[in-house]
Amino acid sequence: MLLEENVSLRPYNTFGLDVQARYFARFASADELRQLLRQPEVQGREILILGGGSNLLFTQDFNGVVLKNEIRGLEIISEDAEANTALLRAGAGESWHGLVEYALDQHLSGIENLSLIPGTVGAAPLQNIGAYGAELRDTFEHLEAVSLATGDFRVFTADECGFGYRESVFKNILKNQFVVTAVALRLHRQARPNVRYGAISETLAELGITGEPTPQDVSRAVVHIRRSKLPDPAQVGNAGSFFKNPEVPQAQFDQLKSNYPDLPGYPVPGGVKVPAAWLIERAGWKGLRRGPGAGTHGVHDRQALVLVHHGGASGNDLRQLAEEIISSVRQQFGIELHPEVNIL
Repeated sequence: MLLEENVSLRPYNTFGLDVQARYFARFASADELRQLLRQPEVQGREILILGGGSNLLFTQDFNGVVLKNEIRGLEIISEDAEANTALLRAGAGESWHGLVEYALDQHLSGIENLSLIPGTVGAAPLQNIGAYGAELRDTFEHLEAVSLATGDFRVFTADECGFGYRESVFKNILKNQFVVTAVALRLHRQARPNVRYGAISETLAELGITGEPTPQDVSRAVVHIRRSKLPDPAQVGNAGSFFKNPEVPQAQFDQLKSNYPDLPGYPVPGGVKVPAAWLIERAGWKGLRRGPGAGTHGVHDRQALVLVHHGGASGNDLRQLAEEIISSVRQQFGIELHPEVNIL
């Protein structure tokens, strides 16, 4: 709970950018958080709650207070024998993938398609994480939170969270107002494998898994896919998918499809979701490197959705690259890309 001054955030963001926080502290419980919020150095200053730092792009030093959420704990708090489900509660400071592995060890299914998503449990509901045909809101029951203004405890139901595609109330009307301390998920005792999206079925076959896959099989396939496409932040600085997949009206998609017959699309309410990676790659950005020597930053050579930091670049370098990609895609396809990463 020690409040430190002028702390480098390089170890705490997966881009590996060396920016400083004016004040920095860790908390491992809601009570410790409340104590920190009462300290005079914290009051009146901008506060950033940090989890795994996997969804942030720092473009400058943070002249406020960074509080790192390290609340732990994984437990099954109730069972519903009739529905054959269990309610699993996780501390917000737990790693998300660690939660997935715990659920599988407890013979619970529902989040295996979200395997290996970086970051912490507390960050998951903020943007309603999703991958391979699943989203957090599919299993979400409630979250527990503390008000930054008052220190009061509050429980948010799924409806109160206002989940959308990579969205929640915590990214708009309640932004920077609450700190998530725990998340509860309703998971299934009877396996319900979802292998319809992406390359899961093909990857299961490649791994020699035939017949009805188990949740563990699906998780193994997703991990295999993600590791084959996405760089390890420990090796190359990145924040995973930098852009959201855009949704366009059906008429616009049909017009684009007539010009680009290989354009993929997935039906969604009100239109079609188009893979941002396809747009970025077709616009010529995949594998680009910028900067002196072999390049300090660029676009990943195996997944165009990922911006990478090879070392020596600034956050502004990466932001400028993102803005150029957005402009290029807009000009070529008439589609507006939006960052999934929070830019500070």
